[in-house]
Amino acid sequence: MDEQVESAAGFAGLGLRAELLRALTNLGYEEPTPIQQAAIPSLVSGRDLVGQAATGTGKTAAFALPVLQTFTEGKRDAGPAALILVPTRELAEQVSQAVHRYGRDLGVRVLPVYGGQPIGRQLQALQRGVDVVVGTPGRVLDHIERKTLRLGDVRTVVLDEADEMLDMGFAEDIEAILDETPTERQTVLFSATMPPRIDSIARRHLRDPERITMGRAVATPGEVPLVRQSAYIVARAHKSAALGRILDVEAPTSAIVFCRTREEVDSVTETLNGRGYRAEALHGGMSQDQRDRVMGRLRSGSTELLVATDVAARGLDVDQLTHVINFNVPVAPEAYVHRIGRVGRAGREGCAITLAEPREQRMLKAIERLTGQRITLEKLPTVTDLRARRLELTRAALQASLETDDLERFRVVLDSLTDEFDVENVALAAVKLLHEAAGGDTDEDEIPTPAPVSTSRGGQNRDNRPGAGGRDRRPSSRPLDSGVTRLFFGIGRRAGVRPQDLVGAITGETGLSAREIGAIQITDRFALVEVPEKATDMVIAAMQRSTIRGRRPTVRRERFVR
Repeated sequence: MDEQVESAAGFAGLGLRAELLRALTNLGYEEPTPIQQAAIPSLVSGRDLVGQAATGTGKTAAFALPVLQTFTEGKRDAGPAALILVPTRELAEQVSQAVHRYGRDLGVRVLPVYGGQPIGRQLQALQRGVDVVVGTPGRVLDHIERKTLRLGDVRTVVLDEADEMLDMGFAEDIEAILDETPTERQTVLFSATMPPRIDSIARRHLRDPERITMGRAVATPGEVPLVRQSAYIVARAHKSAALGRILDVEAPTSAIVFCRTREEVDSVTETLNGRGYRAEALHGGMSQDQRDRVMGRLRSGSTELLVATDVAARGLDVDQLTHVINFNVPVAPEAYVHRIGRVGRAGREGCAITLAEPREQRMLKAIERLTGQRITLEKLPTVTDLRARRLELTRAALQASLETDDLERFRVVLDSLTDEFDVENVALAAVKLLHEAAGGDTDEDEIPTPAPVSTSRGGQNRDNRPGAGGRDRRPSSRPLDSGVTRLFFGIGRRAGVRPQDLVGAITGETGLSAREIGAIQITDRFALVEVPEKATDMVIAAMQRSTIRGRRPTVRRERFVR
């Protein structure tokens, strides 16, 4: 074994071939993570596998390395030998890049396949031949229907972030895609959470799978957990002010702020930029080029805050994140798990902060039950706290300057001033100038403490409970509320359409949350769905490019017959 391979001895013990070990060494990998240690031997031996693993545990290498282990040098089949399904185009790009890096010495041909990219480029690559396809279910199914992607030679199928794909309404697409692959394939399923529907897929499509569960490292008693979780109870009207104040006190190096809607993303981004932060928006209304530029600025450090919807941020993997901030409590507790999985990596402490309205406190309890971890309720920083924090930042800036050796050239200024003024007063004046240049003392008003909300049954908003977005919601006989439009979908019960299919398709493609979708009526041949008036054109455009249960229906405003 050569020197390069020896330095990856931790991976060598997992039975990986020399070309992969060299690639891992060149990439700086030394020891496998727990999930890689547990999953790679089983996958290399050919077993199916179900893995529960949060973002940031190293699962991409856990399934990518065994996939590459089976590739032979020289001429290979034109069709892919491996198919990796992921929920978003961002994750498709990231996984594709990882597979390419690991398989560089094997000459592996990898193709990311997703919407928002010119399909002609994908067609050309498929015609030339590829070894691994990494794609979103909708675009993969489009290629299958065009007969430009044939899966008859596939040996391994990976479902990555399976729960996310189901949440986005891809269940039927996944079933249709799996039906196109050989029955004797190896199937791998990874998911951050394991609701019953994930287990149902595993029972139908996997053969005697190995099951592993790998969460984040649990702190031993007395240790500080890697992800500090806290929440602030804030009235809706004061959320933006509270967010700015929390960021001032926390001073994150790099953070994601999650919002529910693209309108909220734009509003929060504008507020933060007005407060002096370098904030960028990321939502479904942006082109792929715009999204790529935003992510490039975040990774390079030129942007410190990313404000995003769940859909736009799915699959994002940014190592330097220190904070995840929920501008609202996630509707589903599982979404909270995905969000906080982006911080606290590689032994660095991360912070997850949630802004909750008084009526959302019970949703925090649901998250605590799911995660088994306590979310500490904190008091909002006062104006006094904020002023103290800004003085501390001024002190830290001065200390950093004193520890450098580049001060002597300013001595002439100090000497000329101390001829006339006391040296202590000169120092205080310099501190004042630095403090004011950094923003100075705040003149903000105190944020009022919200009034408690009654927990009686009459005061509960049942539509806010986790999972409410997927239930069968019948329209009432009342006229449409102002600000709401009813859309016609040319697909109905005969095609097997259910309310959750419509909700999943709309939320997955537009960035709207389930609670923003109103009443749903499904007939044999069509469906009617209420959506916010201001989002109507965006929803129609997105749905006309999408498939529901493998079909692309007509979508338009409902035409009323009087």
